[in-house]
Amino acid sequence: MGRPVRSRSAAAAAPPAASDSRTAKISFRSRKIVKAAPAKPLAAAAVPPPAPAPLALPALSSPGELAAALSHLRAADPLLSEVIASTEAPTFIASPSLPAFHSLARSILYQQLATSAADAIYARFLALLPADSAAADAVTVTPAAVLALAAADLRAIGISGRKASYLHDLAARFAAGELSEPSVAAMDEATLLTQLTKVKGIGEWTVHMFMIFSLHRPDVLPCGDLGVRKGVQELYKLKALPKPEEMAALCERWRPYSSVGAWYMWRLMESKGAAGKKKGNASS
Repeated sequence: MGRPVRSRSAAAAAPPAASDSRTAKISFRSRKIVKAAPAKPLAAAAVPPPAPAPLALPALSSPGELAAALSHLRAADPLLSEVIASTEAPTFIASPSLPAFHSLARSILYQQLATSAADAIYARFLALLPADSAAADAVTVTPAAVLALAAADLRAIGISGRKASYLHDLAARFAAGELSEPSVAAMDEATLLTQLTKVKGIGEWTVHMFMIFSLHRPDVLPCGDLGVRKGVQELYKLKALPKPEEMAALCERWRPYSSVGAWYMWRLMESKGAAGKKKGNASS
């Protein structure tokens, strides 16, 4: 059904009236013209300048860096200062140092094994790899060399099938360029933790140990490590093991040398264990 047509009104249909032959005078009321002030341009929203990136401290193996760390910790924490005074200072040797891939592969092999058993498996693992022609009695632990090993070859020397898959995943990520020696060295701690925990079998604890003992990063607090947690409990005479968030708050004063503070927590618990053994032997 078509749209209904609306009829025009009578006024609209009527012809225009004849115009008056006399010219009509139209009066105009004078108006004062007020010039408007030019609009002010909208002020741009104030954008704060980007926060400066935190300065990356040199590795603990750099000349003078360990001395700076000890000086800071002594001044920042009187209780830790007592531990430092009674304990031999740590050493973070700059060289020889394992490449990142080799170090991470070794970490995977040593997971959840007694040191003696891990040492034996690691030696057999190295024996499977090609010798380095540039260095006598050395082997090349590279992504390509690990990928060339079948899972059966790894299981034959005592590496579990799961760990074999971890090694192959690590090697594949390095071979694909997702990880590399330069990129690992350049990443900050947060990025490194994110990227390395993508690898099968590598968790937060492994990354923290890698950052402290392989990369010698100065400001790493392994909040999940039982030895460090017990050390903090002993140092501050806490009734219970501190939770990770409590660890971060208590050890904030150690920054930017948390790695060295953590190292002293391990030594503190070792000394307590040794003292307990001596006391037990004396009473027996």
